[in-house]
Amino acid sequence: MGGADVIPGVSGGTVALIVGIYEALVGSIRALASAAMRVLRGDLPGARGHFAEVHWRLVLPLGGGIVVALGIGAAVIPALLENYRSQTAAVFFGLIAGSLIVPWRRIQRRNGRELTVAVALALVAFVVVALPPQTIADPPLIGVFGAAAIAICAMILPGVSGSFVLLVIGIYEPTLQALRNLDVLYVLVFVAGAAIGLGMFSKVLGYLLERHQSVTMAALVGLMAGSLRALWPWLDEDRGMLAPPSDLAEVAAIIALAVAGFTAVRLLVRSGDRNSRRAAQATLVGRGARADPADDDLT
Repeated sequence: MGGADVIPGVSGGTVALIVGIYEALVGSIRALASAAMRVLRGDLPGARGHFAEVHWRLVLPLGGGIVVALGIGAAVIPALLENYRSQTAAVFFGLIAGSLIVPWRRIQRRNGRELTVAVALALVAFVVVALPPQTIADPPLIGVFGAAAIAICAMILPGVSGSFVLLVIGIYEPTLQALRNLDVLYVLVFVAGAAIGLGMFSKVLGYLLERHQSVTMAALVGLMAGSLRALWPWLDEDRGMLAPPSDLAEVAAIIALAVAGFTAVRLLVRSGDRNSRRAAQATLVGRGARADPADDDLT
């Protein structure tokens, strides 16, 4: 997720959705936000109740991995995008295209409403990712705070790239520079904005996943599909789409990379499906064992 969040056009939320931790992650973030609010109000017993709802075995290693990947990605990925932009974009184009099946399968009712939402959000994402990038040389800290609060909401949404939001706002390069230079004040302000934005948005997203899952998943399908425009391998400096070059060998290599990305994510999804089935079977077996009549005799 951390590596994906560094790349404009790729969402860490997409990775969470692919590997099957999306709902648990959103629920844990929402519980943490509620616990923090309880602490601020002085309601420590209520805060403990919300802390108990957090999937700590998921959140702690995930958070550590994101931090490490962000540090590595900030040093490595910009160079890849600069020197091998088409090749890098092709791989992630295939990854996102292959992962579209994940939210699509979670749409319980595929009627006109869900299809309309998916198409509408795809068009919105297609237009938004076409916005030209800009850079603010010395962004004010209040602007950094606000941009982080907005971008973090995009990072948790599959198909919406938080780093692309930073690119459009103009603080993508300054943020990477601050990470590389260990600018503590800048990073702390950014983290504070991200924490507040994530806490607020997680409550809205958690509600939508619980009460309107089909429509929410249809919206995610649309956002992911529309965001593929940002990963088209041939773009000009203003993010305009270009036709493939006449060099057939180059085009074939790009297609091969996209197919490799598509195949990799399909294998990952299949592996996740097998693990989910095994977990479900283990749960059923456990329930059956607890329901054994012999247990009643022992009690």
